[in-house]
Amino acid sequence: MQSKATTVEQYLAELPSDRRAALEQVRAVIHKNLDKQGYTEGMQYGMISFFVPHSVYPAGYHCDPRQPLPFLALASQKNHMSLYMSTYLDDDLDAWLREAWAKSGKKLDMGKSCIRFKNVEELPLTVIGEAVRRVPAKDHIAGYEASLQATASGKGASKKTASKKVASKKVAAKAVSKKTASKKAAKRA
Repeated sequence: MQSKATTVEQYLAELPSDRRAALEQVRAVIHKNLDKQGYTEGMQYGMISFFVPHSVYPAGYHCDPRQPLPFLALASQKNHMSLYMSTYLDDDLDAWLREAWAKSGKKLDMGKSCIRFKNVEELPLTVIGEAVRRVPAKDHIAGYEASLQATASGKGASKKTASKKVASKKVAAKAVSKKTASKKAAKRA
């Protein structure tokens, strides 16, 4: 659910007390570990966001250059709360996060870029803090730019998806071809 709030304080004030408390705890961990030289907190896309401001990265977000470059976001959705992190930009960070989360004994409910949770007890806050600490703004910008270059050169996710579909169709075509050959051989016999 996208909020119409224009400030973080307004966003938090709109929430039920249990969700407000949970998001405030996660937010405190983020603030404690955030590269304060490169990131700013504010509202973006109807969520509490931490982003690289235009003063640090003038190009902004490629989807809408008027927006600063997103890094993290916190949101209260209909059925859960979410912590949005772009770990998919960094395979090493993503692997580290999944391994550290597993070692915490907590269950990870993660999509491509969001971690879903119903209460703060589901989160290993020290792992989240360390994940935030591991990504200074300069590294986030470098990973973001590398991802853009890979996509532009045809090596990005869309290229991978396309080649997987082609390979899948080839396998299916070979299977059909083998069935047809088997039926023809059976008819001859």
